[in-house]
Amino acid sequence: MPDTQAPTPRPAPVAPTEDKRAWGPIRIPMFRMLWTTWLVANICMWMNDVAAAWLMTSLTSKPIWVALVQTASTLPMFLLGLPSGALADMLNRKHYFLFTQVWVAVVGVCLAVVVGVGWASPMVLLMLTFANGIGLAMRWPVFSAVVPELVPRTSLPAAMALNGVATNASRIVGPLLAGALIASLGSEWVFALNAVLSIAAAVVLLRWPYVYTPSPLGREPLVGAMRVGLQYVSQSRHLKGVLLRTASFFFCSTGLLALLPLVAKGLHGGNANTFTILLAAMGAGAIFITLYLPRIRQRLSGDRLLLAGTAVLAVAMLTVAAARNVWLATPAMLLAGAAWIATANAMAVQMQIGLPDWVRARGMSMFQMAIMGASALGAAVWGQVATWSDVPTSVAVAAIAVIVTLFCATRVAPEQGMLDDLTPAAHYPTADSVVEPPTRGHVIAMVDFQIDPAHAAEFLRLMEESRASRLRHGAVSWRLMHDVTNPGRFVEVIEDASWADHLRRGTRVTASDVALRNKKLAFHILPEPPLVSRFVVEPPGRHA
Repeated sequence: MPDTQAPTPRPAPVAPTEDKRAWGPIRIPMFRMLWTTWLVANICMWMNDVAAAWLMTSLTSKPIWVALVQTASTLPMFLLGLPSGALADMLNRKHYFLFTQVWVAVVGVCLAVVVGVGWASPMVLLMLTFANGIGLAMRWPVFSAVVPELVPRTSLPAAMALNGVATNASRIVGPLLAGALIASLGSEWVFALNAVLSIAAAVVLLRWPYVYTPSPLGREPLVGAMRVGLQYVSQSRHLKGVLLRTASFFFCSTGLLALLPLVAKGLHGGNANTFTILLAAMGAGAIFITLYLPRIRQRLSGDRLLLAGTAVLAVAMLTVAAARNVWLATPAMLLAGAAWIATANAMAVQMQIGLPDWVRARGMSMFQMAIMGASALGAAVWGQVATWSDVPTSVAVAAIAVIVTLFCATRVAPEQGMLDDLTPAAHYPTADSVVEPPTRGHVIAMVDFQIDPAHAAEFLRLMEESRASRLRHGAVSWRLMHDVTNPGRFVEVIEDASWADHLRRGTRVTASDVALRNKKLAFHILPEPPLVSRFVVEPPGRHA
């Protein structure tokens, strides 16, 4: 139990050296298989988004409707990201991943039928695009949580960069396939191929030898799992800073992508092929820079890399806004793709290294929620700015805003430097004095400390760290009581939603938590360890 006795502390691990091989993780068979599946899934996503965005330009000429395609595609991740992440942490990830692929395939069939029979309208198209986004919202947290299980920690930055390669290679292949099919057969065939490829990816997933091990404590309730995920992030200064920087970056930078169909149309001779070329250039720039990311991270790290990437992106966006032909816009999009993936990769790695395995899917779902929520809002805002003014002006304003907002975000929530050691610690044993574990009611644990009153100020500062740690692990509430008759006596009070949740906290202890507990024990001046008491809250009137 987290309040009973400490496990034997492990020696602090030596910080591993990052693997500098950009393609190293591809040599791992399971990563290669799932990475290929992810590539196909992202090709389907881009095919669907390109076809929907271009189809919308034929259904209406209003910029706000075109921009809302991006909103409809990304908003589900903001609305459903946390439940999806909780389910990915609780359920069989292989089965869950398969379900998401089938969902996307069904939506693809519906889109093909609606467009093929002529029932498409701006509202219907947005509704089905939103339904496709639901599949993406369910799928992304699963893959994000699985990647650290497939590669060693030293290869994690390279693996995250390769995920960016998959995303951006699909940005080339997806639009090219979509553009060719739109020009030759029509948009409905893009949606039909999307469905076929989604089923093919599901078939590949069947070969994944994933072993699901149910928790001996039973499945965590969905609402409780969501609460714990939110608490973990809210009690981490590092993770909150990453989310703030992520949201500010994507809110502004999405102005380029959301308005790109109209940017393409506004260029000299612009058409569907122009749109495809610009998207492909952005993807090519992202793939190219991935090969050099390990070297770039050696020279620039953390917030310096974020600011440098954002500055380059702002210059590229200003160039696209000023361009009048595809010859100037294309190299600018190459530069934009390179800056975009470098910045996004840096933020994704910062998020991953701040999360332990047990809450990884929930934490990464909140990272994706920040991306998609900011992108959805940004697409609507920059679309409205374009409606009030024009498309080049909107892109130019977004370019200036992206560097200003990220600079402010890095000042408000700067990089935290050395992070906690999240290595799992030995499991805390269950208290022998518990004769019959309670089956209902909140559980309250009380830890009684006796300290030297002269050191009360330092102890109180340390207990603030204890509060954050207890809440990150899932406690419903935390309080510290001070005995008015004994100035050296402090009682830490931790409340859990159930006995099972009380036990789960013991499975989430890390090396940093062990170090924190030892610091608290160093203040205790009595020869025996702090007294730990446990109580079950009895509901009023239960025994009446």
